[in-house]
Amino acid sequence: MEHTYRLVISCPDRVGIVAKVSNFLSTYNGWITEASHHSDTQTGWFFMRHEIKAESIPFGLDQFRAAFEPIAREFNMNWHIADSARPKRVILMCSKESHCLADLLHRWHSKELNAEIVAVISNHDDLRRMVEWHEIPYHHVPVSKENKAEAFAHIEELFGQYETDVVVLARYMQILPAELCEKYAGKVINIHHSFLPSFAGARPYHQAYSRGVKLIGATCHYVTQDLDEGPIIEQDVIRINHSDSIEDMVRLGKDVEKNVLARGLRAHVEDRVITYENKTVVFG
Repeated sequence: MEHTYRLVISCPDRVGIVAKVSNFLSTYNGWITEASHHSDTQTGWFFMRHEIKAESIPFGLDQFRAAFEPIAREFNMNWHIADSARPKRVILMCSKESHCLADLLHRWHSKELNAEIVAVISNHDDLRRMVEWHEIPYHHVPVSKENKAEAFAHIEELFGQYETDVVVLARYMQILPAELCEKYAGKVINIHHSFLPSFAGARPYHQAYSRGVKLIGATCHYVTQDLDEGPIIEQDVIRINHSDSIEDMVRLGKDVEKNVLARGLRAHVEDRVITYENKTVVFG
C-alpha cells in the first residue's frame, strides 16, 4: 500500500474551499492521489477527503497541522489528517456467534484489512481458541444484571489499555452503557439485521419467515445512546423467495451481515466516513 496522508474535512459550504486547500497542498508540492468532494444542498455543508503522497510533503503531520490551521479557522472546518502507515487499533467484541468475528479475523490475517486487531473481548468463552490461534489476546468479561457496572468498567479499562481507535461489535449481544457510547462516539461500530423495527427481539428470522419477507438485509452503523439508531455507514440486501427455509434465511443473513460489517469497518479505518448530525458521507 502506498504511504499517504488522508486529509478529511467538513465545514459550512462556500466558494473557494477546494481552491484554498489545493493551493495549500500545491505550495508544499503535495501530490494528490485521490480527491473526493460532496456538497449537501439541504444542510449547506461541504465534505472533502484527499489522499496525498506522504513523500511529496516536506514535513510530518505535526508541522502539517500547524501550517494548515489558519485555513481551518478561516473556513470553520472540522478536520483531521491521518497517516496510512499507522493502522487503526481495533478491538473486536463478540458473544457466541462466530461468523462476523471469523470473517474479520480472516481478512486481517490475509492482510486484506489495513488495521491492527489488538484484542477481542467477549461475554462468553466459546470463541477463545479461534482468537488465540491468531495470537490475539482474548478477554472473557461475563456480563449479568448483577455485575453490569463492574463488567463495563473493566471493558472501558481495556479500551484504554490497548489505546483503542475503534471498537467493532461483531455480534456482541450486550447493550453498551450510555456513558461509554458518549465517550467513544464515532468509534464504535455495530452490525445487525435490517428487519428492525418490524421484527425486533428474539428469533427475527422466524418472525420474518412467518410474514413471507422477500428481502434480507444488514445495517452497519455507529453506536449511540439511542439503540440501533446511530449514523449508518453501510447496508446491503439479498433477495429470497417462498422456497427458502428459515435455515436458508439465517445462512443468507449471516453472509450479508459479515460482508456489510467488513465494508463498513474498511471505510472507517481508511478515513472514508464523515459524520454530520445523524448521517454519514462515505467516500468510495
